[in-house]
Amino acid sequence: MANNPNLRVRPKGTTGLVHDVTPANAGWTYVGFALHKLNEGQVAGGDAGANELCLVLVSGKARISVDGVDLGVIGERMSPFEGAPWAVYVPLGSEWVADATTAVELAVCAAPGGGNYTAQVIPPGRHPRITRGKGANVRHVYNIMPEDDGAANSLLVVEVITPQGNTSSYPPHKHDQDNLPHESQLEETYFHRLNPPQGFAMQRVYTDDRSLDEALVIEDGDVTLVPKGYHPVATTAGYDLYYLNVMAGPKRVWKFHNAPEHEWLLK
Repeated sequence: MANNPNLRVRPKGTTGLVHDVTPANAGWTYVGFALHKLNEGQVAGGDAGANELCLVLVSGKARISVDGVDLGVIGERMSPFEGAPWAVYVPLGSEWVADATTAVELAVCAAPGGGNYTAQVIPPGRHPRITRGKGANVRHVYNIMPEDDGAANSLLVVEVITPQGNTSSYPPHKHDQDNLPHESQLEETYFHRLNPPQGFAMQRVYTDDRSLDEALVIEDGDVTLVPKGYHPVATTAGYDLYYLNVMAGPKRVWKFHNAPEHEWLLK
């Protein structure tokens, strides 16, 4: 069967390492995504190895160090629906440690490292909030590591808040062809949170020829894998949707191709 039935990854448990998406278990080449849920006083850490990392404080506060250098206690919001994120860039070959000073959700975004980049804190407000779309297609974007910041070898990281009942990543677009300047090839993960958490959203991942065509019910804490194809999201009434995107591919460029039959929505 051509379809991949494993595009939605549910969290494993409620504490500790609840997500661990790697190129090996995702069946692709570039993107990794992990999520640690820590109680106050708990510690997580690791070695970037051949990757570069972006540590995103989805919620809560933690003292972060990279290669033994204390970067201080970072984090501000206690929910991903409460404003812009704090994050830390970790270059390849570096070790990192996060010591939770409150309950923490810490995302570890990974992609192949390279170049001469150094560890740094990425504070909220470095990239101002952007509102995209109109009407029921409005969503709010917090860039963390966009392509125009020159701060990484391959990682692209962004957060999006989609208000209740709205669509997002819409009109449907894709970025699965290494065909610049028209389109870039990028794998992508979505880490989803819902407010209130008992809600659900929908995401479709499909290609033009429908060799991949999956409609997914998204619940709080799920990860969606997008190896290729279009990947629109729709929220349900009463429930706002947060998602954290990680993208990477052969070139650090985000150039997408809209589904032509739906481009009229942009007019």
